[in-house]
Amino acid sequence: MKKQIGIIGLGKMGSAAALNLVDHGWEVYGYNRTPAVTKDLETQGVRGVYDLKDFAEKLSAPRVIIILVPADHAVDEMIGGILPHLSPGDYLIDAGNSNFKETIRRGKEIEAGSSGVHFFDVGFSGGPMGARTGGCLMVGGRKAWYDQLTGLFADLALKDGAIFFEGIGAGHFVKMVHNGIEYGMMQALAEGYDVLHRSDYKLNLLDVTNIYNHGSVVESRLTRWLEKAFAENGNDLEAVSGAAGQGGGGAGQVQNRGEAVWTVEVARELGTTAQVIEDSVRARELSRNEPSFQGKIINVLRNQFGGHKA
Repeated sequence: MKKQIGIIGLGKMGSAAALNLVDHGWEVYGYNRTPAVTKDLETQGVRGVYDLKDFAEKLSAPRVIIILVPADHAVDEMIGGILPHLSPGDYLIDAGNSNFKETIRRGKEIEAGSSGVHFFDVGFSGGPMGARTGGCLMVGGRKAWYDQLTGLFADLALKDGAIFFEGIGAGHFVKMVHNGIEYGMMQALAEGYDVLHRSDYKLNLLDVTNIYNHGSVVESRLTRWLEKAFAENGNDLEAVSGAAGQGGGGAGQVQNRGEAVWTVEVARELGTTAQVIEDSVRARELSRNEPSFQGKIINVLRNQFGGHKA
């Protein structure tokens, strides 16, 4: 298959993925609803297109298109806009943080429409930096289709960082639970560091984090990001908001609680609990009215791995 791809949605993740693929020798066509964003990427090797019909016409069959836009209606809008211009055998990939149930619905609708388009879902972890240099990809769909695109997923991912899960929606399901776990882990760090910060010992939290990052059981990417955040923002994180952000929003925004809440809901449907994850969501909501040091920890971590405003 020719190393040619189209990317719809050139925000933080989409633009980073586009530039990553340019570096890997792909001919990348990019479309964004805000033309200025597309124009800017043209100077960096992305071939800008400003109309979805033209976008499809510039790609050779079988076309491979990634959609990287915010979840919910934006995904439906972009699928509805591009699908009439595609042909049987083309590949359409939703690599955003969609609800897996919506992914299943979209897959059924595409199949019912007899378009012959192969629909994938990809849970993409690693934030903009991962998209730029190689991320963690959880791919759902049909195995026969996946085997045709292993080169694409290998170039988007870290070494051995792409794994296939059978069934449309499976990739987004695995990513949903991942994000729920992430919420709980971040909340545990926030609570622990709040205790450290309040201590009579007047601890240097940069030093605490440094020692945690040298062989301790809690050493992780999160603690390494936290060490970097203390080095950049100081022990008290004075300039950082204490109202913890959620979903794709910045500090204090709760417009999309997203996958942590979905994980809790699915846990109930499956007859189990996700108490830590549920409590971590509630803690972020409470911080909107009662900003706290815990909220500051959440925000600096989100800033480190996702570029969200702290």
